[in-house]
Amino acid sequence: MNIIALVGPSGTGKSHRALVVAHEHNVDTIIDDGLLIKDSKIIAGYSAKKEPSKIRAVKRAIFMDPDHAREVREAITKVKPERMLILGTSVNMVEKILAALELPSINQTIRIEEIATKSEIEKARESRLKEGKHIIPVPTIELKAHFSGYLIDPLEIFFKKPQAAKRRKLGEKSIVRPMFSYYGKLLISDAAIAAIVDYVATREPGITRTMQIAIKNFFEKEKGISISLDVTVKYGYPLWDVVHQAQHQIKNTVEYMTGMLVKEVNIEVKRLSLD
Repeated sequence: MNIIALVGPSGTGKSHRALVVAHEHNVDTIIDDGLLIKDSKIIAGYSAKKEPSKIRAVKRAIFMDPDHAREVREAITKVKPERMLILGTSVNMVEKILAALELPSINQTIRIEEIATKSEIEKARESRLKEGKHIIPVPTIELKAHFSGYLIDPLEIFFKKPQAAKRRKLGEKSIVRPMFSYYGKLLISDAAIAAIVDYVATREPGITRTMQIAIKNFFEKEKGISISLDVTVKYGYPLWDVVHQAQHQIKNTVEYMTGMLVKEVNIEVKRLSLD
């Protein structure tokens, strides 16, 4: 197994550039802050970013917990990566991770100063210190399952950030994915979301059809979308139960399929059907 170490002080943009470095060196497995990531999916580990203190976060990141280290070792044995990218604040930290996970020594070391300019590093530091943003190099959909209760930004490319947007409160912890992807740009139209909504809603036994599906983008506070639709409900079905179940299914399905945050689903019953 070839080991590539990406090193640099905390908050200098290592996680932000991890995908690009992995792509350039044909790496499909990454270890970052206690997580084992393969093919853009978290397959083992527990994130140091969840820890309440810096000391506990460092211990988590270097796999000092025996159960944590065992889980990741077993996952590595199972996936059998040929090349692995390991992120750390120093070469010494990466070597401690290698020892804890019983991995071979470093084959190549890349320092953050070699792949990022001074201004880019300073911008990354500002984002960490002032906005509390912590990058995880996986898609938003993958983050939601592992960071429940944390603020997870939906993909920034879905929305244009307004110039007058208010800065988040200091100290707020934000778990996000990189704002770029070497796979290319991803755009999802309102029509595609509306098609998902129509399909999910009409699968409910009490709903026969949908009408006037509207998608609205939110630009204040946490980004997200609002979904509004009119429906026809079969006569004899309890309206509240039908609508409540449809809201739940629409929200979960749209978030799972698009990675967007659905802030509200408004359903209005327009007609009753005797069919």
